Amino acid sequence: MQFLTPLLEWLEKSPLAVFINQYKPAFTTIEIVHVVAVALVIGSIAIVDLRLIGLASTKRPFRELARAALPWTWAAFAVAAVSGALLFISQATEYAGKTVFQVKLLILLLAGINMLVFELITARGAQEWEMKAVPPPAARFAGAISLACWVLIVISGRWTGFAMLPE
Repeated sequence: MQFLTPLLEWLEKSPLAVFINQYKPAFTTIEIVHVVAVALVIGSIAIVDLRLIGLASTKRPFRELARAALPWTWAAFAVAAVSGALLFISQATEYAGKTVFQVKLLILLLAGINMLVFELITARGAQEWEMKAVPPPAARFAGAISLACWVLIVISGRWTGFAMLPE
């Protein structure tokens, strides 16, 4: 992680990062936006994941449900990513040094890989199973992994907030 230190320090010294770090209402506002956006990501992706697992919306075609829910997921994810990046730059070296934050990023990466595998492989056959109350094992597995990842992202994100408190 030492090789990133100059970049992290440069980020922290940027005028925007200094403003966010020193003007507490800015940090708090960004944090609120981040929490609301993450809640919207979780809520909208849970609709899709629970359908994949076979626990909800089982009478609705999967692709129809995904087309309705996923634009909300992506919009909320974009807001969460931007607001998260703003929070990160305000204390980049400290965040980067926290194991729980590193774990959060790793789980986020896993969620992204799961989504890619699902989109590129599993969802290609959706027309064959989208009306079934219980999708095939690969789809159920993708939904369960996604749901677990997002729950763990929330837990590790909250834990990161506590780890950042002054001692």
